[in-house]
Amino acid sequence: MNNATAQAQTVLITGGGRRIGAAIAKLLHAKGMSVAIHHNHSTDEAQALQASLEHARPDSTSLHQLDLRAENAPRLLIDDVLRVHGSLHSLVNNASSFYPTPLGEAQEGDWDRLIGTNLKAPFFLCQAAAESLRASQGCIVNLADIYAERPLPKHSLYNIAKAGLVMMTKSLALELAPHIRVNAIAPGPILWPETIPHDDGNEKIVQSTPLARKGEPSEIACAVSFLIHDAKFTTGTTLPVDGGRSLGGY
Repeated sequence: MNNATAQAQTVLITGGGRRIGAAIAKLLHAKGMSVAIHHNHSTDEAQALQASLEHARPDSTSLHQLDLRAENAPRLLIDDVLRVHGSLHSLVNNASSFYPTPLGEAQEGDWDRLIGTNLKAPFFLCQAAAESLRASQGCIVNLADIYAERPLPKHSLYNIAKAGLVMMTKSLALELAPHIRVNAIAPGPILWPETIPHDDGNEKIVQSTPLARKGEPSEIACAVSFLIHDAKFTTGTTLPVDGGRSLGGY
């Protein structure tokens, strides 16, 4: 990594190889940051994204593949990012899992997966990254969900995990102040889950959203960039980016 790149602020984006994570990576990279892209299964997409970013600015990215639920994975990931980049300025906890768990059908494995990916891994990543982020006077951005406050039926475990992530944002904002800012974003309808086929329900969601459209991944990326680069006097807050959907209606 050359000297100019080594001096750039580094951001780690979990689940950064595709979908919203890739949009965040592209925008922050365009703004001059070095980008550490974590991925688990999306190897092809992550490699294609890295190739595109490296073509735009050589020696400015790194790829890190691991299951965040594995033993000691958060510590291993942070250590690997620091080995490559030397420092860390921002952590974006974007990696997530989402699927229904109706009461009476949920299994302990569902709890471990949904809570583990959406809440446990972000917490221990924050813990592992705290020393480096404190040294850089950096920040953390957690990707929550509007369902943290307005629960989605038959998705209790996911709702619980995201609600915990919102409280984690507030708790760590107090604990890590004044050196590290901690904020969250609560997206509304941005991308439909790949495990759920498009149906009339999706159109009903759009119709019940005050801005009457589905959001774009780039709009989440812009919010992340705002919290990293511009919101210097903001910590412990959760910013809805949902077209007004959290105002009411399903």
